[in-house]
Amino acid sequence: MEMKIKKNKFIIITSIFEPTEAVQKFSKKNDYRLVVVGDEKTPTNWSVDNVLYLSIHKQANIGSFLKNVLPYNHYCRKMIGYIYAIKNGAEYIIDTDDDNIPKADWGFPEMIGSFLSLKNNMGFVNIYQYFTDKHIWPRGLPINYINKNFGIEKSLNVNECNIGVWQGLADEDPDVDAIYRLTSDAPCYFDIKKPIVLGKGTLCPFNTQNTMIRKELFPLLYLPASVTFRFTDILRGLIAQPIMWLYNYYLGFTNATVVQKRNPHDYMKDFISEIPMYVNCERIIEITSSVIHEKNSISNNLYITYEALLKNNIVERNELTILEAWLKDI
Repeated sequence: MEMKIKKNKFIIITSIFEPTEAVQKFSKKNDYRLVVVGDEKTPTNWSVDNVLYLSIHKQANIGSFLKNVLPYNHYCRKMIGYIYAIKNGAEYIIDTDDDNIPKADWGFPEMIGSFLSLKNNMGFVNIYQYFTDKHIWPRGLPINYINKNFGIEKSLNVNECNIGVWQGLADEDPDVDAIYRLTSDAPCYFDIKKPIVLGKGTLCPFNTQNTMIRKELFPLLYLPASVTFRFTDILRGLIAQPIMWLYNYYLGFTNATVVQKRNPHDYMKDFISEIPMYVNCERIIEITSSVIHEKNSISNNLYITYEALLKNNIVERNELTILEAWLKDI
């Protein structure tokens, strides 16, 4: 059953291009509030009906702390849009990109209900194996697992679940790493399946391309600024999952409800940008799990995780300054 549409649901996109087909289609979803965050490279005359466009000039009036420390020409400027949504009554925030075109059935399942669920403590899994027989894997899956068969269909039960994040897939050019693109790059159209939820201790990378998060977990929207472009949203998602489990929130995946017409990329540059992700993704789960505690708030757990990541040279020292500003603003 699809969620009843509410005006307290915000779609946040960042773009440096002229208005794309994806932005135009999202702008026609009148039951959502669409916010597009600009950067220094965004055309100065950017405008679309039914879209709040946050130019660099307008961003100066949003938030008190983060605007002063965020870098320009970086994906993390998207956080200005999150702050706007939070300050204007958001209950749900939907992350997507300007090259993800919504299908007619675009949307997300309910946040509470009975869902097919993977059992607990499976570690990393390749959730794409549930939605397709193709040899394909999500960006951020440790590369030592890309040839493993996880037997997902044999590990399913139906459980009552409290969903913290829904990740919708993308058809045609889904979110994969540069290794896939350099070795295959075949388009993928996922099968239509029932939504699936990951048990505690079972995890899969999630991104910012077709993703909904609930209000209680808004601190976890933080996009790290001191890591590479191809790592930032994956790092966010890896940190989020152990923290979500502490409070009995779960990650769910649902059908491909967007078609990605990917903006131009240099695959070798993507590969170089992803190297810290390949090296550190398993360590991030170990580090996060070792320092968080259910007696802490979500924000405190997030902060102590980044302190630990700094000690392990995964983020840089300025990350804590930006994170502090984010937590003050929200």
